[in-house]
Amino acid sequence: MSKQEPLRSLSDIYRFFRKNTTPIYFVSPTAYNILGLGQWIQGFKYITHFDSFGGGHFRVTNPAQNTEREFQSMEDMVNYLLSHKESVELFEQNGGKGKILAVMFDEKTEEIAKQLGVEIALPPASLRNRLDSKIVTTQLANEAGVPSVPNLVDVEASSFEELRALADEKNLGDRLVVQTPYGDSGKTTFFINNAEDWEKNAKSIVGEKLKVMKYINHFPGTVEAVATRCGTMVGPLQTDITGYANLTPYKGGWCGNDIFPEVLQGEKRDKIIEMVKAMGDKLYETGYRGTFCFDYLVDTDTDEVYLGEINPRISGASPLTNLVTSKYGGIPLMLFHLLEFMDVEFDIDINEIQKRWSDFGSWTQLVLKHTTDEIRMITKAPESGIWRMRDDGDIDFMRKSIDWNNVGDEHDAFYLRVYGAGDYSYLGADMGILVARGRMQTDDRQLLPRAEQWEKAINAQFEYKALSELEVPYMPTDSVRKMI
Repeated sequence: MSKQEPLRSLSDIYRFFRKNTTPIYFVSPTAYNILGLGQWIQGFKYITHFDSFGGGHFRVTNPAQNTEREFQSMEDMVNYLLSHKESVELFEQNGGKGKILAVMFDEKTEEIAKQLGVEIALPPASLRNRLDSKIVTTQLANEAGVPSVPNLVDVEASSFEELRALADEKNLGDRLVVQTPYGDSGKTTFFINNAEDWEKNAKSIVGEKLKVMKYINHFPGTVEAVATRCGTMVGPLQTDITGYANLTPYKGGWCGNDIFPEVLQGEKRDKIIEMVKAMGDKLYETGYRGTFCFDYLVDTDTDEVYLGEINPRISGASPLTNLVTSKYGGIPLMLFHLLEFMDVEFDIDINEIQKRWSDFGSWTQLVLKHTTDEIRMITKAPESGIWRMRDDGDIDFMRKSIDWNNVGDEHDAFYLRVYGAGDYSYLGADMGILVARGRMQTDDRQLLPRAEQWEKAINAQFEYKALSELEVPYMPTDSVRKMI
């Protein structure tokens, strides 16, 4: 039998996935992160906890939850979904083998997958966990020649005086940014200007290994990339939407992205792409392959460009990345991640492919969190699909849709429901996600009026019942329930 020729062109890649016979499953709270990928891949399925489409998405399976279980993390939910009887039956119906994709997973997930005879098409959990450390990321970046904001890493401080002494050794200035190794930057980044700031955050800092940085005025953004055997392929640059009180209760918390072709043109853009490629190649040396998210910072006083942090996973940047690269470049970036984990050889010119999405339209995603510290039962929630905004700021539901490809103009938006009727809202809950054409944030990082109109209009579609009105009051545990 002759050896198969490597895939070399986009036509080869299209044909490979169109004829794919290996079942591929995305196991996650929702289908959002790689929604629409099934259009490109034969045998692609989603296994999700939240029924965002009311049973109306032919690729989505929602295993029934038979108990009032409180999930302690996204990994906990993924493990539950993967081992659920309905999932196991789905695997058996499709031949008992296949590939698993997930945003978050752990060693237990790997054990479950091994027992089921399915393969996780992602780098090992132990490697991902190591690379997820902001300290390790900074050290690897140094080795790769990728600059970070002036910093100290792998240090400890038990008092404000100790922190100041460390900072003075490196001339980091009076305003400091302190990060613990793991966790969302909105919750594990602390701004320490004085002893009062220290006292307010000391219990989260003392006893932790730290990254201590100089404070800079900065423009934040992100870019998704894929580390492959042919080099690192870089998606379009995005800007972060963070910290708006009407979108998130967390100071500095992520609540979406804008993606538009004018982001950081010229030398700064070229520098960021060069940094992402160098970081991706360094990650590949460590054994990491596939998709990762590179957060960048541009010092607005000096125009210097820095690495912020790395997210070694499918991420919140994935939806807009795959939307733009498929809609304007002809192929979603995520397919190159999958090639690394399929039984196929490929030899592609990544620079030529990247040129395909050099010019594209503007899009935004907004993550709408519950911003009040109040637990209520949801009695009515907006449907997933296409909504249209009227001139008076109200919105109408136009039609059901299983992804954002039918968003026609800037009056329309695709809404993905996360929490629906019968679920409970709580502080920080990801209620839903909005995807729209055009920008929602100004160049100086202020929400545009249309963003505020959409947020108010979508939230107005929810109706609630207070716990005092329920026969059996609901008392959730204090668990980690970030679902996007």
